[in-house]
Amino acid sequence: MLVSRFPYPLDKGDKLRAFHQLKELSENFEVTLFAITDHDVSAEHQSIVRNYCNELVIHRQTKLQIGWNTFRSFFNNLPFQVGYFYSKKAHVRIKQLVKEKSFNHIYCQLIRMSEYVKNEHSIPKTIDFQDALSAGIQRRIQNQPFYKRWLFKSEAKRLRSYESKMFDFFENKTIISKQDRLLILHPEASKIICVPNGIDKSFFEQNSMKKTHDFVFVGNMSYPPNIEAVSYIHEKILSHFPSSKLLVSGSSPTLEVYKLGKISKQIEVTGWVDDIRTSYAKGRIFLAPMMIGTGMQNKILEAMAIGIPCITTSLANAPIRTTNEKEILVANNEDEFISAINRLLCDDELYTNIKENAMSFVKEKYSWTTTTSKLINLIHNPM
Repeated sequence: MLVSRFPYPLDKGDKLRAFHQLKELSENFEVTLFAITDHDVSAEHQSIVRNYCNELVIHRQTKLQIGWNTFRSFFNNLPFQVGYFYSKKAHVRIKQLVKEKSFNHIYCQLIRMSEYVKNEHSIPKTIDFQDALSAGIQRRIQNQPFYKRWLFKSEAKRLRSYESKMFDFFENKTIISKQDRLLILHPEASKIICVPNGIDKSFFEQNSMKKTHDFVFVGNMSYPPNIEAVSYIHEKILSHFPSSKLLVSGSSPTLEVYKLGKISKQIEVTGWVDDIRTSYAKGRIFLAPMMIGTGMQNKILEAMAIGIPCITTSLANAPIRTTNEKEILVANNEDEFISAINRLLCDDELYTNIKENAMSFVKEKYSWTTTTSKLINLIHNPM
């Protein structure tokens, strides 16, 4: 199993997916995990991950190596993020592992890692696109300063080509949702198997924590779609609810996010929280005005599981496939968000129905055991 980030702590979506899939895979296979990292991994975090590995190999890249490899991408037409995570030394180590071990299968998370094993033809391989990275970059172009747009346009073009090219190097292909599958530009993209994310069972435990904020948002706060969502709440929503407060929790808040917490008395920015469930539980409503980005928003699944009614956009709801007005409220502009919030704050019956229906929906459809079983079946029976 190849991953582009060490899968712990669970502060990014790809790490969350990798960690929980690893746990499920370890119940069925002896797993060698090869992880790229740009920082030292603590002994504690290594110990947690080793519980689910037969062997753990960590390859540490320096900032200088990362910079050089990314720079080389300008000239070899690889997507910049593929170059960012590529290392010749790591490639040698992976080749050696493949030569020494009798692997039955190679599971590669994200096309970032595909360069390492695309030419290994003696072992069946699965590539997890996870989401349509090219579409995610394309959607971010319009929000970039003019002097950065050429770079994002170039990366989106490179990723579209590379996603299609890598399709043919792997026997199995997986992705997080049908919506993302439609964005992979390959004539046989319909053969990609959808393997959704799941929710850890701890999110279904009862929590009696006092509500301290009307609104809550949780996520990796260095991720541009999350930054834009919080900025949208600040600019478009909070002025309509002057007595309400927003709690923002999640790893790596940018200066822009911290600044919002300083200029607005309505916003509290916590940064990393050891048990993120406590942040969810403090909010009455989970607001997720996701206007860009791809994939499945686990933050929405987690809020639903823990019993916080959610308001989000059609874009974010489509991969999850909840029913508007039953398990969630969908809003796509300022007026719709204001209306949905007022309804939840003023209608106790609606609030309770959305909450209970959402919890049941997630519990039935989004356990990690259920979702990862599709991946396990693929590995047992390569296409």
